[in-house]
Amino acid sequence: MQQAPILVIGSTGKSGRRIAEKLIASGYPVRHGSRHSTTPFDWDQPETWPTALAGVSAVYISYFPDLAFPGAAEKIEALTRSAAAASVDRLVLLSGRGEFHAQRCEEIVRHSGLTYTLIRAAWFAQNFSEGYLRDPLLDGMIALPAGDVREPIVDVDDIADVAVAALTEEGHAEQLYEVTGPRLLSFAQAAEELSQAMEQEINYHPITLNEFHAVMLEIGGQIVADVFTDICREVLDGRNASLGDGVQRALGREPRDFSDFCHSARAAGAWLQVA
Repeated sequence: MQQAPILVIGSTGKSGRRIAEKLIASGYPVRHGSRHSTTPFDWDQPETWPTALAGVSAVYISYFPDLAFPGAAEKIEALTRSAAAASVDRLVLLSGRGEFHAQRCEEIVRHSGLTYTLIRAAWFAQNFSEGYLRDPLLDGMIALPAGDVREPIVDVDDIADVAVAALTEEGHAEQLYEVTGPRLLSFAQAAEELSQAMEQEINYHPITLNEFHAVMLEIGGQIVADVFTDICREVLDGRNASLGDGVQRALGREPRDFSDFCHSARAAGAWLQVA
């Protein structure tokens, strides 16, 4: 009997792409959930959801651009209803550590009546290699409204490994995994480690929330600037300056260190300049 596919929502994103690749490498059938996939899934077009959910055994849920955006909670709730109607076995939600709106979405999934796992993640290491911080980094600068706050930066490959386990194994039902790196780093310390790996001087510039908002306004417009500034105000106040044990509990191993990420990203050509 053919195995039911696993739907990976956001399969082109940082975590979803890795999860889909890992599932496929392990022999699991994957249904890619993105606007342009063979079976499209679009958060802004609920009419695409039933077909994407039909016949799947489990769903990985990541919401782009962030669970703090207006309407995200309502869409998560509507998705859980659609998943229940499609007789989906389990849901795995990617959430943000220390974010009020993300935790509101966790509660929606928790009370959906479906088997679930919640993955509450720290700041992504890959924000430096794949996100909007990459280009400034190539110019030798990290500018964030983080002061000297320390963050347990997590490798997205660890998030993906936890998600794959939760999607495919028993023993992860009704679990909340706080996934972090193995140590706390200030962004100045992160800049030092990036400097060593990249063989280039990287300087950390602590900026104000107003300065950050102005930069984001140019990048993404008013709503993006407002939401991401609010997220920074919320999560970069020191509340996340502690280690979680989600990787250890889910996988039985220690999380990857930030220095390992730096050297792996360098080896993979993450910071090569494209002419």
